[in-house]
Amino acid sequence: MRDNRTIFFILGLLLSAVALGMLLPALADAFSGHQDWQVFVASALVTGFISGALILTNRGTLPPLSVKQAFLLTSLSWLGLTGFSALPFAFGDLDLSYTDAFFEAMSGLTTTGATIITNLEEAPPGILLWRALLQWFGGIGIIVMAISVLPMLNVGGMQLFRLESSDTSEKILPRTAQIAGSITRLYFAITLFCVTAYIMAGMSIFDAIAHAMTTIATGGFSTRNESFAAFSSSVSMVAVVFMLASSLPFVAYLQLVNRKFDKFVQDAQIRTFLLLALGATLAMWAYQLSQGVQSDGSAILSAAFNTISILTGTGYVSTDYGEWGPFAIALFFVLTFIGGCAGSTSCGLKIFRLQVIFKAGWRYIRQLTLPNGVFVIRYNGRLLDDEVANSVVAFVLIFILSFSAIAISLSLMGLDPLTALSASAAAIANVGPGLGPEIGPTGTYAGLPDSAKWVLSFGMLLGRLEFLTVLVMFAPSFWRR
Repeated sequence: MRDNRTIFFILGLLLSAVALGMLLPALADAFSGHQDWQVFVASALVTGFISGALILTNRGTLPPLSVKQAFLLTSLSWLGLTGFSALPFAFGDLDLSYTDAFFEAMSGLTTTGATIITNLEEAPPGILLWRALLQWFGGIGIIVMAISVLPMLNVGGMQLFRLESSDTSEKILPRTAQIAGSITRLYFAITLFCVTAYIMAGMSIFDAIAHAMTTIATGGFSTRNESFAAFSSSVSMVAVVFMLASSLPFVAYLQLVNRKFDKFVQDAQIRTFLLLALGATLAMWAYQLSQGVQSDGSAILSAAFNTISILTGTGYVSTDYGEWGPFAIALFFVLTFIGGCAGSTSCGLKIFRLQVIFKAGWRYIRQLTLPNGVFVIRYNGRLLDDEVANSVVAFVLIFILSFSAIAISLSLMGLDPLTALSASAAAIANVGPGLGPEIGPTGTYAGLPDSAKWVLSFGMLLGRLEFLTVLVMFAPSFWRR
């Protein structure tokens, strides 16, 4: 039997971080005089006990992880962290069922932003801070996973971003661990900049901290029922800037630090994403003008804020865009699937995969017209082999099939077609708000049946861990020696 001590040891370390994180909302509740601080302390003790047991029983010289164990660790870590992160929701003042608590925790750690809490402004400050912390932890976890684990596992074309290249001139830092450390420090710094910007724009310190964490994580949890409709236009402008910044590859920021400005500017993924964000915003603004909306600054800001929020997978809202008309609903539904850049906190299909699909399709068309021709695919000036292209095509197919399966499952549970389709899309693309009166921009997921919440929780996990990381474990061959 293979030695799995490394898996359990790493799980113990991750749970210890969760236990320590629970003390921050405990302090927030204690400072405000709310009794929920006891719940957070008790949850921290339980989580810390399990964490300590895993660390102490598996310490010593640990064997390196195999590829199979890396798949297992990735899924187990997200499930384990979600299970323990749900404890404060389940036993706190909100008195949620464990199903609702697990859904809220999964939505937080996967940076989805779907919520079952119907009145945020009456929730204890510790709960609001805990929701923000979960998304912030999930955001940095996704970045580190994207640069260290997914390329090694060849998931969905992510091998294209393998850091340990034989061409040493392309290495930003010598080792993956160093890059992960550098990105973590960068993540802290950008979060602090965002907090400062929100405070200068008029937010309270608590709101600024909570929203900065969920903005940088492109998570979308807010402290207000109205989300960003409760704040000024200057606050929305700050959010637009940092939502865009968080959807760019964090490794690319290290290139700026190392004064490699040309590589940042010439990155095809970054340029395509920014052009798409600009084009979608202008299209939505033009549509609003055609519907008789006044052509003032508030109209373009509303179009930009909500369009970029959906495109980046953040899920903030500043108005009920479900009332903007059929074009807006159709555009937002499409943008839900796209997402930001690989190596960011954003979600969805990712820009690079759409680029690869387009290039592969165009090559196929040229081969049909010129059967004797030899055509290659290049990405950012590098030759793209067929293995990467095939991985991307397979990923997109699995994405579509998963979306369809979840939507059909929700329909069988009694959800209407619009709710089922948009909830499935919002879950697997980790966006948060769906469409329709129940789970739309002004609604919550509280009214859905428990079975639907478990299906959507699984959908969030699938989307955040890039599908194949989870689905491969359902193959019988995975468990054979």
